[in-house]
Amino acid sequence: MGFLGVIAFILALLISVMIHEFGHYITAKRYGMRVTEFFVGFGKRLWSTQRGETEFGIKAIPAGGYCKISGMSPTEELADEFKPRAFYLASAPKKLVVLGAGSFLHFVLALFLLFTLFAGIGTSQVLPTISQVLPCVPKESTCKAGDPISPAKRSGLMPGDEILGVNGQELAWKESAEILRASAEKEITLLIERDGQVISIAITPATRVVEGDSRGFLGIINEFGLVRQNPIKAAASSARATGAIFEGSIKALISLPYQIPSLIGQTFFGQERNSQGLVGIVGVARASGETVSSGNLNTGEKVATFILIVASLNIFVGIFNLLPILPLDGGHMAVASYEAIRRRIAAMRGKADPGPVDVEKLTPITLVVFAVLLVLTVILLIADIFNPINLNL
Repeated sequence: MGFLGVIAFILALLISVMIHEFGHYITAKRYGMRVTEFFVGFGKRLWSTQRGETEFGIKAIPAGGYCKISGMSPTEELADEFKPRAFYLASAPKKLVVLGAGSFLHFVLALFLLFTLFAGIGTSQVLPTISQVLPCVPKESTCKAGDPISPAKRSGLMPGDEILGVNGQELAWKESAEILRASAEKEITLLIERDGQVISIAITPATRVVEGDSRGFLGIINEFGLVRQNPIKAAASSARATGAIFEGSIKALISLPYQIPSLIGQTFFGQERNSQGLVGIVGVARASGETVSSGNLNTGEKVATFILIVASLNIFVGIFNLLPILPLDGGHMAVASYEAIRRRIAAMRGKADPGPVDVEKLTPITLVVFAVLLVLTVILLIADIFNPINLNL
């Protein structure tokens, strides 16, 4: 089962890559640019087919993909018939749309996955159904001789009872729980469904101190289960979840330089791996496998967790690609923005258009960034293999 989880993650990753590159492809074609290649993977060509002027295919190393647009650099040699369609001749807004389309579709995919999670799969929540009635009000962590009988046992609550509401009013469990916590030593009436019949049970919650706060205590343990939302609520929940993951991803990127020393210690000096720290693709794949093979989760919970992992990864990758450093899309967007600003300043001064920036002159910077990313990737790979994060599922 763990192997299936890894395979599922690899497929999800490849689909994400295809969607990212499709964003570049479709917008480039929309603006009349020439796209010569659309490949998933790198290295040796395994399969390809020609469709119009674009070759679509798969390469041997499933570590990404690319969409080759003609004229990314003004020094690129193009036939005369293709020169007017060169990328570098496009306006700045068109360049920004083409370059940002990949990350945009990552965010759209994540939003769709989260909507599917909330509306189709459901999220694990406390249910109003009682799974266990505790025999006492424990003074410590467990019941001992002399502990008072729990209100739930005294009043006759039973496993399988569903709490519909409080004091004659039907309420969601979250609202009922808030009333129960605020009703220590106060008699209330629970609306219960038992064996298809709705009954009322009077009960007086006991007092139990939790983290210095006195709360009403019944002595019940509720069931957990997946709860779906209607489409409107699911859309709102998806937007909030996307925003929360987006914010967390930005914080993770900001803290990345500060986490590298810890990662080195965890990789080479046997320090315990931080589950909230940096993790690479292999680590995420392992986490997916661990999720699918976990005996503590039911099938729905496994699917829900897997979807959340893939959605979070898409948001992080989408943000990472927008960083204003070459060779990332954000680096090319920064160059396109600089060209537009430089062109506007030249026009205001009555000077000629300075033309596009020769990106190839920035190759040394690109190589340095690529080398840093490569080293970080290798360190994460070693850490994920020899000192993996344990999710304790």
